[in-house]
Amino acid sequence: MRVSTEDQAREGFSLPEQKERLEIFCKFKGYEIVDYYTDAGISAKQGNLRPEFERLKEDIKSKKINTMVALKLDRITRSIYDWEKLMTFLDENDAFLDCANDEINTTNANGKMVSRLLMSVSQNEIEKTSERTKIGLAGAIKQGHIPNQAPLGYKHEDKKLVIDYSTKDIVVRIFDLYYNGNSYQTISNILNKEEVLGKTNWRDSTILAILENEIYKGDFVHGKRTKHPTYYSNVVEPIIDKDKWEECQVQKKRKETQEVIKGH
Repeated sequence: MRVSTEDQAREGFSLPEQKERLEIFCKFKGYEIVDYYTDAGISAKQGNLRPEFERLKEDIKSKKINTMVALKLDRITRSIYDWEKLMTFLDENDAFLDCANDEINTTNANGKMVSRLLMSVSQNEIEKTSERTKIGLAGAIKQGHIPNQAPLGYKHEDKKLVIDYSTKDIVVRIFDLYYNGNSYQTISNILNKEEVLGKTNWRDSTILAILENEIYKGDFVHGKRTKHPTYYSNVVEPIIDKDKWEECQVQKKRKETQEVIKGH
């Protein structure tokens, strides 16, 4: 049994209801229920850690059980890749899957074929939904609706990221100080000494994060830490001139190169 956080509000997906239906199904099929495996609040998307599902697989390996029963195919996985791995695993361990609502039973070749077709349809639906979400998000970003927390110098107003004139000058000053040759450490020391924004915990890493942020020249990078980030130009009003922002990046690379050479 599995219920993800997005499923919990939907009718018919509650764990007690899944349990009840499965017990009726097992009784009808003449199955002996050995154990219950419940992953609550966890999605079936590829890569998610599901402790109970892993425990179930271990019990199949140790021959404690030989058939896994689920209400629907998507209670087990929504990834074709994971599904194929599971099919191989079941074959290797002489075990089977029986789904109550999808009429899938992998004890025969026909059932395996039907399950693959249903999984393909399920995967296609997920990809289409993901595509629609991305298109909606891209449109919102182009309108200045930046999903992240507002960085220093900006604030959210009617969901849009706009300049916060009460802190904007701090950002301008940080870029000016760096542009004029000061290090991250020197800049953080100055801000700490002056207790800018009432803070004495300005760090060189904070200064670096500000100097590297494309938002200050009006651009935004979505999914920066992923393999395929998306770059959006001119989505918010810039605080720093594009040329000055780029020059600061050049200086940063130059200093990093000098540090490497010095280190050698």
